[in-house]
Amino acid sequence: MLFGITVEIASSQKITSGLLSRMSNLGIKDNLKIDMGRTKGPQVVALGCKMVGGGSDGSLDLCARVCLIDEDENTIFHTYVKPQIPVTNYRYETTGIRPDYLRDAMPLKQVQRKIEDFLCNGEPIWKIRSMSGKARILIGHGLDHDLDSLGIDYPAHMIRDTAKYPPLMKTSKLSNSLKYDIQTGIQDPYEDCTATMRLYMRMRSQVHQAEDYVAASDAPNRNNFPAWRQNELERMSPDQLLEISRSDYYCWCLDNKKILEP
Repeated sequence: MLFGITVEIASSQKITSGLLSRMSNLGIKDNLKIDMGRTKGPQVVALGCKMVGGGSDGSLDLCARVCLIDEDENTIFHTYVKPQIPVTNYRYETTGIRPDYLRDAMPLKQVQRKIEDFLCNGEPIWKIRSMSGKARILIGHGLDHDLDSLGIDYPAHMIRDTAKYPPLMKTSKLSNSLKYDIQTGIQDPYEDCTATMRLYMRMRSQVHQAEDYVAASDAPNRNNFPAWRQNELERMSPDQLLEISRSDYYCWCLDNKKILEP
């Protein structure tokens, strides 16, 4: 599937019409922008990657195509990626990627920098906050793998992974909820992004009764104890430990509150 094409060219750069035509055929799109906090509440984007194989046996996953969409399923960023090491298996049956698609593709480091800057949205990654910050919430399926292939370390509290969300831990529930089969045939990252975004939006729209305590995933309530308290914890009974514990389960319906807050 191809999407709207946007190719930004510096005035000093001269590119032949043949190359422009080729880029159009590859479906290049780049609308990544920093809004400097003009939009209230955290924005939500979905990420999808496709992997080719590297290494002597082609089993090493290398990101070769990446897509980002917004809540309205508009394509924000879509490009082929030039891996840093040689590709030994293009996995064409599932990726649809040919060698010439990657020959002049965007280098991995450039893709990494663009996506990182877009996700952080002008906020230093070390001070990203979940409640009042400008950084974007990232949606995806198996995001640990995708982010690792891109070399991106994004804060866990800003990630919503449909592969790890307790109500959706069974793959069958995922496809049944969407009436959509993820990862079948030639895999299009846009379709994967759309599937996970729709699922996230459905889960976020659920209305649940608020608990009388906040989750351990919230920074002030994490069960982080200094080393000197280890002996004290070991002397506690199971009931005492349970009393000071907090659930690390974060319900996505809570994102609605963050987004609607002024």
